[in-house]
Amino acid sequence: MVEEVRSWVRENSGLVYFLIAQMLALGAAAASILSYAVKLENRVHTLETRGAEYTVARLARVDEKLTVIEQRIVANDVIMKRLIDEFVKDRNK
Repeated sequence: MVEEVRSWVRENSGLVYFLIAQMLALGAAAASILSYAVKLENRVHTLETRGAEYTVARLARVDEKLTVIEQRIVANDVIMKRLIDEFVKDRNK
């Protein structure tokens, strides 16, 4: 039985080498896909972590700018009301 297998392998050595090479290629492809998946997951985690901090900081800056703009609007509203009152007083005289 063993002798028959050996003779079959000798006769079909090209096929055996091809099948071994194919298994190695499939193993390498699987390892490559696994490596890519790990790298991708690492990138996503990094972006989620850094992205959250960046977004919070950016929203804080936007909130600061909005507060400054609101303060300017209130100050300009007070100035406009005073100017209108002055013009109305001058017209009524």
